[in-house]
Amino acid sequence: MVHPSEDILCEETRVLEGHKIVLGVTSSIALYRSIDLARKLMRRCARVRVVMSHDASRFISPLLFEWATGLEPVVDVGGGVEHISLAREYDGMVIAPATANTIAKLAYGVADTPVTLTALSFHGMGKPVLVVPVMHLNMYYSRIVKENIDRLKQLGYYVLEPWIEEDKAKIPPIEEIALKTEALVLRGEDLRGVRILVTAGPTREYLDPVRFISNPSSGRMGVAVAREAFYRGARVKLIHGPLCSVEPPQWIEKTSVESTEEMRKAVLREVEQGEYDIIVLAAAPADYRFKKTSSEKIDSTNRLVVELEPTPKIIRDVALTAKSKKPSTIIIGFSAETVKDDRELVERAKRKMEKYGIDMIIANNVSRRDIGFESKYNEVYIITRNRVEHVPKKTKEGIARIILDKAIELTRK
Repeated sequence: MVHPSEDILCEETRVLEGHKIVLGVTSSIALYRSIDLARKLMRRCARVRVVMSHDASRFISPLLFEWATGLEPVVDVGGGVEHISLAREYDGMVIAPATANTIAKLAYGVADTPVTLTALSFHGMGKPVLVVPVMHLNMYYSRIVKENIDRLKQLGYYVLEPWIEEDKAKIPPIEEIALKTEALVLRGEDLRGVRILVTAGPTREYLDPVRFISNPSSGRMGVAVAREAFYRGARVKLIHGPLCSVEPPQWIEKTSVESTEEMRKAVLREVEQGEYDIIVLAAAPADYRFKKTSSEKIDSTNRLVVELEPTPKIIRDVALTAKSKKPSTIIIGFSAETVKDDRELVERAKRKMEKYGIDMIIANNVSRRDIGFESKYNEVYIITRNRVEHVPKKTKEGIARIILDKAIELTRK
């Protein structure tokens, strides 16, 4: 008999197909969000098995998690060996939410709940365990909790810090926990120690205080690259224009700008101050600006004739500066074109790559409505000096992962 929960398997993407994840649930009041997390991971094609502490089962019935996942949760330590079989069969574990009590027990190897017992088994087998602390802010900032979290990191556990909001250490958005879990299961923190600079979003060129030129870029692609890099352990700086439909994770260091010139200055300042290993120029800066502007709103009853002038080419200035400072820096650009066929798309992108002296360019056809600007999906060609690779339609998060994989290959060469 097929459980009804299987109706949602792979609903969003097949990225976790073939992977199994244990979800540890402890007695934080935020544990009701764990149901959403289980379902989110299933929608990304993972099989999910829940392990609950006894106290957590007093907050929410295990039957609800069985309904959500189609599998009976583990709720008792007893004399069974579920923790051993789960650690052997499953690929990773995420504990969300993780209470201060659970964190302390894990830090010192106390295995008296199903959650800590299973986590220790996963850790002992070298499989990733992600801990998501959730508690009152004063507890989170206490010295002993901080020391325990630091100890977990030193022991090789992974920690996704709480989402600090309204003076509370809240459970992060479910999407962020799912993406971090996904990155750990598929890649681990393979970018630890790598410094990456990313740009994202459109820029705006104002005619007067309320009117401007821009483009439909949502910033989703650049944010996806920054998020993926961060979750894989890189040191990330994100410089972005106005973002309306996507919010970067609050843990990522970021600078917000509006105009193309502001973005150019911010990026060059970063390049001059720090030696980046990879620079991903995923933003879509406005190509033109008004030659004359007004500091006051222009009367809309007047007939208006405006003159435009080109904005500076950020990619050119960044490539020159970065390569002179650190020749091994990998610079990645994007080529958004409106073309009739893929052959023309690739040729245009190649010319742009040669013109600016960059190492990789990502080309996509923005005349298609189902991909590119404002869409969650894209279909691209990844072009380097020696190779052209077609990436079929995927989520932008999936494409970000492939871009970073290719970038790391170039750094190793």
